Amino acid sequence: MKKKNLPSKICIICGRPFAWRKKWKSDWINVKYCSKRCSNQSNLV
Repeated sequence: MKKKNLPSKICIICGRPFAWRKKWKSDWINVKYCSKRCSNQSNLV
């Protein structure tokens, strides 16, 4: 599948769009952050 056809979301911390990744296949509905860095920042806020 081409990257432009993958589903995408907006990160709730940094506001950047990020695309679906294979490692998120089973849990895409619950993914909120584009990276571990943003995930860690959410714990600080």
